[in-house]
Amino acid sequence: MTDMMKSLTFVAGALMLGAGMASAETTVKSCDRTVTFDAPPQRAVANDVNLTEMMLVLGLADRMVGYTGISGWKTLDEDMRAGVEELPELSAKYPSKEVLVGADADFFFAGWNYGMKVGGEVTPDTLEPFGIKVYELSESCAHIMKTEKASIEDMYNDLMNLGRIFQVEERATELVEGYRAELAQFSEGLGEGEAPRVFVYDSGEDTPFTAGRYGMPTALIEAAGGRNIMDDFEKSWATVTWEEVVERNPEVIVIVNYGEVTAEQKRDFMRSNPAFADLDAVKADRFVTLEYVEATPGPRNIKAVKTLAEAFRGE
Repeated sequence: MTDMMKSLTFVAGALMLGAGMASAETTVKSCDRTVTFDAPPQRAVANDVNLTEMMLVLGLADRMVGYTGISGWKTLDEDMRAGVEELPELSAKYPSKEVLVGADADFFFAGWNYGMKVGGEVTPDTLEPFGIKVYELSESCAHIMKTEKASIEDMYNDLMNLGRIFQVEERATELVEGYRAELAQFSEGLGEGEAPRVFVYDSGEDTPFTAGRYGMPTALIEAAGGRNIMDDFEKSWATVTWEEVVERNPEVIVIVNYGEVTAEQKRDFMRSNPAFADLDAVKADRFVTLEYVEATPGPRNIKAVKTLAEAFRGE
């Protein structure tokens, strides 16, 4: 081989290597940021039960060093306990920067009010100097930027982006296509007739904490053939007044079950309070319970739509 041929061979090899290295990079959109990964994360942390479950259904437990933000508010069911039994809970509630750095994390899957607070100590900007990249839950982007109304597509988008980040796109695609098919089959015929008026009761007695236009329950309710009475409330999750609830007179009340106050206690509070006696939902005793992990973006959203649809039909 001549010296020129050797040089050409070296250049061609270098170009191929460079192309291979470039193709290994993954870029995703996270809220209003573009995040680039040179390689899949190996020491990931997820905050909250629904985000952790997204990681688990993608088979990523072996890429995680732990999870945060579950036992301080919620409980793990049998499936979740089995999925995370080898992983430590690094923080019962929101993690501090020191917790994530101390775990030598290289990735944090969280969201605004799902492990991070606007102006708080744990944000994409504050974690960047420590080599910790952040992917933000799509539903939570409404806290920092203008977004569209909540959609189940938000959950699909997160699964697909996680698939790209961790290079398990085939698994992510398989999951999303399966969810789409299951929902399409179940949803056939839903939405016929007048949509029932639905109120989401998360928590609170003095003022109710509920889901607005940008919260996942709005998308779930609509997929099940109903209408969230707060779908014009320009928030994802926030407080409203009981006067607004009474004025809009829901026909069905969806209770989000988690924390120290049980779903039954929330239901009893509404049934026993004279202020709610004339609500159509209370008079007809039309309450339906969703677990927190079903009402927030995650793999159990499809089951949640089925639960809601059955309740709307009076089953």
